[in-house]
Amino acid sequence: MTIFVLGSQSPARLGVLRNAGVEPVVVVSHVDEDAVAAALPAGTTPDRVVVELARAKALEVAEQLAADSGAAAYADSVVVGCDSMLLVDGVLQGKPQTAEVARARWGQMAGRSADLLTGHCVLRVRDGAVVAESSDCSSTTVHFAKPEPDELDAYIATAEPLQVAGAFTLDGRGGWFVDRIDGDPSSVIGIGLPLVRRLLADVGVGIAQLWGDTSR
Repeated sequence: MTIFVLGSQSPARLGVLRNAGVEPVVVVSHVDEDAVAAALPAGTTPDRVVVELARAKALEVAEQLAADSGAAAYADSVVVGCDSMLLVDGVLQGKPQTAEVARARWGQMAGRSADLLTGHCVLRVRDGAVVAESSDCSSTTVHFAKPEPDELDAYIATAEPLQVAGAFTLDGRGGWFVDRIDGDPSSVIGIGLPLVRRLLADVGVGIAQLWGDTSR
């Protein structure tokens, strides 16, 4: 059976996959995202930026697997890397990290719409070597409500928006402040199931191969 390796520590991505019938092995990448983005050529488009970040994460995880003493367990595997950023007024926004930055970003996006870009990269790994690769970006338009000042204070105080792209979540407390989305909700959460299914097919893996024993 092909092993699905998720190159992310995101509990939201893990939850999406589990709810969709896949129990991945989680291997966290240690990519310096700022360094990867800074090394890209000037003028790199936003969708390309998130794809290259996702690819860097997937490749780093594949290297970890190859160097692992238990590498034989991953002799037939797929590694999936993802990276999400919110595109507001032509500027990509990642994780705000601080309450001050989160508040400033909500000041920009409240009552407006922005595009959540999620880069995906799927690597097919056999016996420690990457034998196939496919990557792409999904884009979903998010229409934000206008939180009342006390609501925004309370939301930021939870620290939820500090460690997520765009300073909001769809599947957590932030969902109260999203009026609607145009696109794939799973992509906004962090990993787009329709896109990953296509990328898996590109590298020769059908999604049913990853569901395991469905009789239990």
